[in-house]
Amino acid sequence: MVKKPASSGGKHKAPTCGEASIPCAVNCLLETLTKPWIMQILWVLGNDGPTRFGALRRKVEGISARVLAERLKHLEERGFVFRNYEPTIPPAVTYGLTHRMAEMEPVLKQMAELGQKWFEEDVRAGRIPDREIREWPVMHRPSAGPAPDRPGR
Repeated sequence: MVKKPASSGGKHKAPTCGEASIPCAVNCLLETLTKPWIMQILWVLGNDGPTRFGALRRKVEGISARVLAERLKHLEERGFVFRNYEPTIPPAVTYGLTHRMAEMEPVLKQMAELGQKWFEEDVRAGRIPDREIREWPVMHRPSAGPAPDRPGR
């Protein structure tokens, strides 16, 4: 009889970005992008440009202020978004995409196009319940472009 290795008592969890014995850049990127709410936040910032916290919370329907703050902090730490604090009364905090996310735009655009194609195929094949097929908005960059990565922060 073969003995099973001792269980840690819970589900096996994949190592996080810094924990893997052989770091994988794609794993690190996907670890961030697949967190709940991250893509919705990036989508709003990509389409609307720099946005204040309250407006961002209203545009990402269903997210709590606590979760939005956590996700924005994570995105800022990874260099995907910048945070601009203005010491006014009340304080004005604006978030926007950095140049790092501008580099991701073609990838996200391709994913959106592929997702739209597969969605339409799935509807035609009956794999998705009857729903109106709609065009997904394609992420676009405001004419001013992304803000600099803000070195020295």
